[in-house]
Amino acid sequence: MNPDRSLVGAITRQHLPKVGGAVVLGLLAAVAGLAQPAMIGELIAAVSTNVPLLVPILIVVGLFVADAALTTAQAYLMGRTGERIVYDTRTALIERVLHADVRAFSRWRHGDIQARIVTDTSLLKIALAQSTASIIVDSFMVLGSVVLMFVIDPLLLGVTVACMAVASLVALVLARKLRKAAVRNRTIVGDLGADLHRAIGALNTVKACRAERLEGNRIGGLAVSARRSGVRVSALSAMLSPTMGIGLQASLAAVIITGMGRVATGSLGPAELTSFIMYLFYLVSPLVMLFMSIGQLQQGRAAIGRINELADIDQEPSVVLPPTPASTSERESTESTESTEDSVEPEAVVGHRAGVTFDRVRFAYEPDEPTLRGVSFTVPARGLTAIVGPSGSGKTTLLQLLMRLYPVSDGRILLDGENIASIPVHRLRGRVGYVQQESATLRGTIGDNLVYGEQHANADEIDRALRLAGLDEVVRSLPRGIHTEIGENGAGLSGGQRQRLAIARMLIRRPAVLLLDEATSNLDSDSELALRTTLRSIASECTVISVAHRMSTVVDADRIVVMEAGAVGAVGTHHELLRTSELYQRLNAIQFQGEQAAHGLPV
Repeated sequence: MNPDRSLVGAITRQHLPKVGGAVVLGLLAAVAGLAQPAMIGELIAAVSTNVPLLVPILIVVGLFVADAALTTAQAYLMGRTGERIVYDTRTALIERVLHADVRAFSRWRHGDIQARIVTDTSLLKIALAQSTASIIVDSFMVLGSVVLMFVIDPLLLGVTVACMAVASLVALVLARKLRKAAVRNRTIVGDLGADLHRAIGALNTVKACRAERLEGNRIGGLAVSARRSGVRVSALSAMLSPTMGIGLQASLAAVIITGMGRVATGSLGPAELTSFIMYLFYLVSPLVMLFMSIGQLQQGRAAIGRINELADIDQEPSVVLPPTPASTSERESTESTESTEDSVEPEAVVGHRAGVTFDRVRFAYEPDEPTLRGVSFTVPARGLTAIVGPSGSGKTTLLQLLMRLYPVSDGRILLDGENIASIPVHRLRGRVGYVQQESATLRGTIGDNLVYGEQHANADEIDRALRLAGLDEVVRSLPRGIHTEIGENGAGLSGGQRQRLAIARMLIRRPAVLLLDEATSNLDSDSELALRTTLRSIASECTVISVAHRMSTVVDADRIVVMEAGAVGAVGTHHELLRTSELYQRLNAIQFQGEQAAHGLPV
């Protein structure tokens, strides 16, 4: 990956002026700190020569205050900038994930995505802001201390370097090992989050299969691996500071012994030795911080790599332009216009013509396994069209292609005569409502679920949608009405009520085309009959396409499309297909026999 084009790199460049300002404050604080030992040496010399002490004392105090103030300002600015980098990265990743291509998104584990957005990004504050600034400032502090120590006494500096060199080499080796350990730790933590997310999302299935111990052992094993790798990271990180501490102690002992000998011989004054020892302390602290910052940066690099991998997820195109000889400038102009239109709220489209045409549509989830094989049929601009067929015949895929959740492999789909590939996705989905077999119900109130994505809906529109979906009496019977709270996945509502809530949510949008994918699968007989009546009313205003297994839900459809092995087997009304389609006859007979058996009647 080219770091210059990475998400983290681009965001960091936006904040470079603030990072630079924090570095400047840190360098000024370093200058104030480096001047302190020299001025303290001057103060000691002034005491021995009976020179007035007021001015040297004021200078030393001023340096202390300036150092503290500049360090505080630098830490605040750096922390604030780091938080902004984390915020910008998280929001950018969220946007990338929400607009990701469905096929690309399906290859990712949801828990791993969550870990990268929440956990990995939190390391950016330390890695990119605090560690980077600390490396620059501490390097300057170390270099300045070395230069001033050389000016005071080159021999003592040589003793210091000899003692510190070994510790520094060991610290560098530890830093390299730390980075490798951090990469492994982040990977294991991501796996742990992904598997935990999977188990929680399927908790009822886990309980029904008595797989609590199985999941506990598997996730627990990952937790053990995460603990072990985390302990290794902590151990390597913890060894950095003591390593430099040992170097400091050895250097201090050697400097004191050598320095006192030189003072005794008169080749070095007490003030110079005091200044040198102070610089030694000033050297070690930033040197320790320097290696710790390098270690933190190494840990951050592992997180940055994972973040940039997620940022590279394929995006869902707003418009798929057909191959034309149009110039580059024309394409850019078109894309710019579409981008602007894409941000506009979709208008109400009830009453607009919205006939749908599938024209020789081919599609395959896998290259060598075609799901649709040249499907062609037309759906009128008004009325109810049902799609039936055996499992795996491509019924749901047709609806997903119309929603542009996946691109067609060949052929085209027309909406009111316009190729949906040329319609911005946001506008297309404002005209087409989609109710899945297992539509998600979000934690929150019933009202929140109803107006999800359509917050501008008013009370009349909400009441109309509830009435059409047959949910109005249910809501009125609840103590808090539409303000009733429901849990994850619609906990608190029956399966049929959740399905009708999903239908009502789409009806609030007043779509020109309403897609129902097994929308009646969780409804009882009375609710199904009520919804069939509702669909007839809705179908008079817009196009309704319903995928169904229950033959009772399609008998009064204006048109029925029979799918078989990814192709259209027959098209007609219920009575026509009973005469002309063997597959439809078989499906109808199977359904009839199932209903007879369910009621205890002879088959």
